[in-house]
This record gives sequence, structure tokens and C-alpha cells, in this order.
Amino acid sequence: MTNNDCHPVACTAMDAKSEERPVGSKYQLLDLPWEDVLVTHVLCYMPLRHLVILQRVSKSFRSLVQVYLANCRTFDSAQTGPRIPKEAFCSMLRDNKVLHSLSVHGCSDWITDKELLPVIGQNQLLLRVDLRGCVRLSRHALVAVSLSCPRLQHLCLAHCEWVDSLALRSLADHCRDLRSLDLTACRQLRDEAVCYVVAKWPSLRSLSVAVNANITDVAVEEVAKRCRELEQLDLTGCLRVRNEAIRTVAEYCPKLQSLKVNHCHNVSESSLGVLRRRNVEIDVEPPLQRALVLLQDVVGFAPFINLQI
Repeated sequence: MTNNDCHPVACTAMDAKSEERPVGSKYQLLDLPWEDVLVTHVLCYMPLRHLVILQRVSKSFRSLVQVYLANCRTFDSAQTGPRIPKEAFCSMLRDNKVLHSLSVHGCSDWITDKELLPVIGQNQLLLRVDLRGCVRLSRHALVAVSLSCPRLQHLCLAHCEWVDSLALRSLADHCRDLRSLDLTACRQLRDEAVCYVVAKWPSLRSLSVAVNANITDVAVEEVAKRCRELEQLDLTGCLRVRNEAIRTVAEYCPKLQSLKVNHCHNVSESSLGVLRRRNVEIDVEPPLQRALVLLQDVVGFAPFINLQI
């Protein structure tokens, strides 16, 4: 939260009450300074879903909550409960221009460009945006993010199949400080788009192109050569990735900490072994360990099999 001046109407009403109050009379909660006490030391500890309820108590509480929401730096729609109404979402973020983190995953079943673009347009300080699973958005949402949020560092677009190469190129051209990007199941993307964007982000630390059968060794090798600071790489379900690409990752990414290659059937221990020896966390067990697990399963079922016989 910031320490901006409190809502003019709210502050004027509060000051007037304080001046008119007789000495020795009892104070109520709303008589406390809104910006310096209630917003900073009380409301900030309340779950967002409780604030939604609180603003229904009275017009004064509604004004107080609006002051708080206008100064929030983080907004996660999932914290409002299982489903936030469209009108409530628009109302809550109407006056906010200082957001650093925005997650609308909790609105994924209904949010469209109409609701999201005004929020993005007036929050140019955004560092983190999570649009995961928002299937009703369009490529215009990503273009808006790229044009309005030059300081963006973290972006999640998982399961947004509307993401295309042109929108992703716009992001790469305008947001040069990106540190993490999740493109899981963005099935329109191919090697060319990935190669273009990673060339703009040498400081990228986390990347997921999981669940995309179009991604091949070409894109993975380009990621490895361009992003030397890479720490996390998710290739889950990239069926066309082979050992050669993994060896390139091992050669060019000395800071790699985590690699996911589950369901990459053309990747074997001959390339993963190099990374294991560097203590890179890999989501596929080594062959010997897998064999032991299978053996334990067989031994575990043996008494049951004998009993049936």
C-alpha cells in the first residue's frame, strides 16, 4: 500500500465529526483516522472477501473500503471467494492506479477485454500479471499489457490459447525486464515466436513452454544460448524435444536449478545425467530408481497374487 492522501470526501467528513464531538464522548471505529490507522493498520490484515462484505454495512464503510482498495498494490481475485461478480470486480479496481501485482485467475470463467483493459491501462506500475486460464480474453489483452506495463517482470499466460506470435512479439519489444514467463498450453506458439522473444530477454530466469507439441529442439537450444541466467525450465509434454536440446541446456545454463521433462519421450538419462550431477532438480526419476519402484510394486502385489491362486 501507499500513503497517498485519503479520499477527499471521507477525510472531510471524518475531520468534521472530530471537531464537533464533545469532550468525553465515546468514539466509534470510523472516527479513527482512515488513511493513517484503519487502512494502514487494520484493513490491510483483513482477507479481501471480508472487505467485500464489510462495504455492504453502510455508505461510510463502503467509502472506507474504497479508500483501501484505491491504495492496494496487490489484487488477487481468488481471495474474494469462489466467484466474484463482474460488477464488484470493476467497482473494486475503479480508482486504483498503483497496482504492482494483479491476478484475475479467479475471474477466468467470465472476464473479457472489456473488464480487464481499463484496469491494465491505468496501472502502469504493474510488475506481475497473472491471466492464467482466462479463456475469454483476446490477443488485445496481451498487447495492452505490453504497451501499458513497461516495468513488467512476471507474466503468467498458462492455458490462454488465444496467445499468438504477434502479441508475444509486442510483449518482447516493449517489456524488456521480464524475469519469468509461463506459456503452458499456449498451443498457437511455435519455435519462431519463442526464438524471437528470448532474444529480447537475456535476464529471463523462469520459462514454461509445457504442453506444446509444436516446440522442438530449435526453440529450446535458442532459449539455452540466449538466457544464461535461466534457473527454471518447464518442457513437460513437449514431445518433439530430444536429448540434443537438453545437452545444450546443460552447456549454456550454469544456473539452472529445475528442469521438467515429464512425458518428453525422446529425452533420456544420457542427457539428464549431466544435470543430475550438478544437483539440478528433475521431475523424472533416474532409471535405477524407477526400476526399484516398479519392483516394490510387484513385490507388494505378490502376497495378493498368491492368495488369489
